[in-house]
Amino acid sequence: MDKLAEIKKELEQIKKRNRKVEDDKAWETSWSRKILIAIFTYVAIGFYLYAIKIDRPWLNAIVPAIGFMLSTLTMPIFKNLWFKYLKQQ
Repeated sequence: MDKLAEIKKELEQIKKRNRKVEDDKAWETSWSRKILIAIFTYVAIGFYLYAIKIDRPWLNAIVPAIGFMLSTLTMPIFKNLWFKYLKQQ
């Protein structure tokens, strides 16, 4: 019976780990995360451009934030292409 209890405990630990991995994956691919990173990028670059006295820093800070969003939107496309054509080799 002790062995059965040990197996059940290990199974629960595996299930708990799997839930955490699934939650982490959901967060990594979520729109909330992408939008937050874009906002933080915009604010950080905006303050930096303001500090170094660039004209219209808040307007210019949009460029890296949009670049980030575009890169996150296109990555799944390139990932699929990679799996389809390059991973097979």
